[in-house]
Amino acid sequence: MTTLIVTRPRPQCEAWLARLAALGVQARALPLIEILPARDGAPVRAAWAALAATGLAVFVSPNAVEQFFARAGGAAWPPHTLAACVGPGSAQALASHGVPAALIVQPAADAASLDSEHLWQQLAPRRDWAGARVLLLRGDGGREWLAERLAEAGARVEAVTVYHRSGPHFDAAEQALLADVLARPAAHAWLFSSAEAVGHLQGLPLAGQRAIATHPRIAEAARAAGFHPVVLARPDPEAVTQALKAL
Repeated sequence: MTTLIVTRPRPQCEAWLARLAALGVQARALPLIEILPARDGAPVRAAWAALAATGLAVFVSPNAVEQFFARAGGAAWPPHTLAACVGPGSAQALASHGVPAALIVQPAADAASLDSEHLWQQLAPRRDWAGARVLLLRGDGGREWLAERLAEAGARVEAVTVYHRSGPHFDAAEQALLADVLARPAAHAWLFSSAEAVGHLQGLPLAGQRAIATHPRIAEAARAAGFHPVVLARPDPEAVTQALKAL
């Protein structure tokens, strides 16, 4: 049986491994991005203080959700503030923190891909954005295209760093897993949800390595790094399971 290598940040790996196991997929975690809290928590606390007067908060990832709510200080989500995200993982994280489903905006269930462009299709007609305050909650950058569209529509967009990303820090077991994957490419397949994660493998012997990518741009990065074949899948365990079978 092929072992799927889940490269998502460490906080998300456990849930992914559990859901994949329930689908009959053998998977191991090898986090290629480490998530660190924002060095300065003051802007995050200020964002919470102003949240009730904010029309929209855009979360770039589940990590943004978790790190933002870690500094909630007991505050509840305001009843009129929309929360936007591009993937089901972020939507589930928002719901788990008490954000009502009616306030969560994400790409349509049948969207061709889960990205800023398809999120904007849902946000653009939602309201008049002129003068609206928008928070872009992210790590070290991200969702610039969406921020530009909102600004063009008249929104006042403020980017707030709620976490930082760094390269991987493997323990002994993870180092052994990486060595095994590189030595036996036919027995493994990689799952990438970030082009940055692919970049952290630069310089390794990747010939013969196979991959599943959750977005065309990530797939391009994987192919450029030497992965072949690379197949696309939506970022949910069921779709990834079908893509693994296709490999």
